Amino acid sequence: MRLAILAHEKFPDRAKTAVGLLRYTDHEVVAVLDRDHAGDHVADHVRDVQDAPIVAGIDDVPDIDAFVVGIAPIGGGFDETWRDDVRGALERGVEVWSGLHSFLEDDAEFAALAEEHDARLWDVRNPPDDLTVADGVARDLDATVVTTVGSDCSTGKMTATCELVEAARERGMSAGFVPTGQTGIMIEGWGLPIDRVVSDFTAGAVERMLVERAEEYDYLFVEGQGAITHPAYSAVTCGILHGSMPDALVYCHEANRGAVHGYESFSIPDVGEHASLYESLAEPVQPTSVVAGSLNTSKLDDTAAREAVEEFSTALDAPATDAVRYGCDEILDAL
Repeated sequence: MRLAILAHEKFPDRAKTAVGLLRYTDHEVVAVLDRDHAGDHVADHVRDVQDAPIVAGIDDVPDIDAFVVGIAPIGGGFDETWRDDVRGALERGVEVWSGLHSFLEDDAEFAALAEEHDARLWDVRNPPDDLTVADGVARDLDATVVTTVGSDCSTGKMTATCELVEAARERGMSAGFVPTGQTGIMIEGWGLPIDRVVSDFTAGAVERMLVERAEEYDYLFVEGQGAITHPAYSAVTCGILHGSMPDALVYCHEANRGAVHGYESFSIPDVGEHASLYESLAEPVQPTSVVAGSLNTSKLDDTAAREAVEEFSTALDAPATDAVRYGCDEILDAL
């Protein structure tokens, strides 16, 4: 499948869905839309991902099978400056994927265009209607469950999870990815959007995915969301933690991030204390521990990155790496 990804004015730093797809999707990305960087290539801004031209709008995109809204803004709203591009994609009759909280299928114009041109609208964050509360059975599954947690949103939990699955499979381990967010769902083609699920059903939704995959894999890597101390998203994090009942946790952080993104008046706790908080919160449901850490060092040169990983490991009192930059051996050895 050939994809074009919308990332206007946010690429690459605030377009994590776009970057995640560029790094992990099996589909071919033929263009990224970003009016600020039109004329560049992806490789000019992000290393070790698919390369593609960056264009100004849908009229500059070659033939595609799907058009993806590749931005996940705080609150998940639709920006009206994107309308012409989405409209143009639907008029071509291609699928449109969106991970926003604002559903494209509820937009009268988009719904009419989709029907007229026989184009599918996939609102990835729209959960099924048959979710239930958890039965508390994840800890009894015949699989090792590993959940990524972190210090904040956008610290690399989805990235670390994908890297761990790939590295585990390269070692010959039977490893499955349990996607809980819009990017992971687009990469895998299945999953449940935990941050859109009714609160009572959050743990149950995670449990359902684990039960579905436990007979297929020996190791299940659960994509974490948010942070347990996040002023807005902590409920999602707790639901995933208790629903997954993990055997092990991998703690993710971004080097030099000291405040919560978008809520800069809130400081990020000391990572060692924060990791202990996850363990304490999990213990009454399923005792677990932070066995390793993954540090996002993408904004540092190699010397500074290695020093930062070493300091991070010391703070966690656990092995650590940058899963993208240095691989996952330390984490897999700990598991």
